[in-house]
Amino acid sequence: MKVYISPNPGKAQANEIALRAAQILQTHGAEVLMQDTLQAECSAMGVQYLSQKECLKRTDVILTIGGDGTILHEANLSLMYQKPILGINLGRCGFLATCEVNEMESKLAAVARGEYLLDSRMLLYVHVLGDNSWEGHALNDVVVTKGRLQQAIDFSIYCDDTLVEHYRGDGVIVATPTGSTAYSLAAGGPILDSRTKGIVVTPICPHSLSSPAMVFAQERKINICVGQVADDEVFVSCDGAAGYSLQTGATAEVRLSDQIVQLITFSGADQFQAIDQKLRSRR
Repeated sequence: MKVYISPNPGKAQANEIALRAAQILQTHGAEVLMQDTLQAECSAMGVQYLSQKECLKRTDVILTIGGDGTILHEANLSLMYQKPILGINLGRCGFLATCEVNEMESKLAAVARGEYLLDSRMLLYVHVLGDNSWEGHALNDVVVTKGRLQQAIDFSIYCDDTLVEHYRGDGVIVATPTGSTAYSLAAGGPILDSRTKGIVVTPICPHSLSSPAMVFAQERKINICVGQVADDEVFVSCDGAAGYSLQTGATAEVRLSDQIVQLITFSGADQFQAIDQKLRSRR
């Protein structure tokens, strides 16, 4: 078993946890890979330091150390390699991470033995119609949002080219079941079982008393058409990454991606345990 450890450089404890994880994995017979750029500050005996590309090509499992953002970032980088991801949570919530720091010993030993489950998560694919220069994939959500706080924007939502809703507000979130517990939930959207094959469309601060979130089948194509806006004041983004500017009349097309992300889990009920332990505790 080869495990590529990818710590978030922005987390104070990440390198320390990475070294502890490497030691546990090696003790249980796993080979450990890390990026060569980390060798000076995160050096350990027996670890192979390689380029990021080589790490992703050779590994069997990706181990991220950080929060959900770290998992989302690594998922996007590793799409073409299709390697399962396990997150060790150093974030505030870590909803996607199925290993807490105090669980490392037992869960990393299980990973080294290959004793884990794979949870396949759907992705969304988005591109701007008529513009071949930008496209993206999202494990959590595709968001179209305004740039200026004081400006409301008009959005028209089409499903398979049929108009289904018109919003005036701050933006629109198109979320996967995975992302239904993230920004979409905060905006009033429903929580979907991660095994549900659906797409959630949730308005952000709509200027209406009746603009509910909507759930569409995964086979649907969702188009978000932008109304009159000032130049460079509306953006589309995937999983919180840097946005791409949309002009007046632009249409962002969102549909099911032909790729998936596999998350490592240890129980079929991990999502519901996370809802109970991580979301309810934040009341």
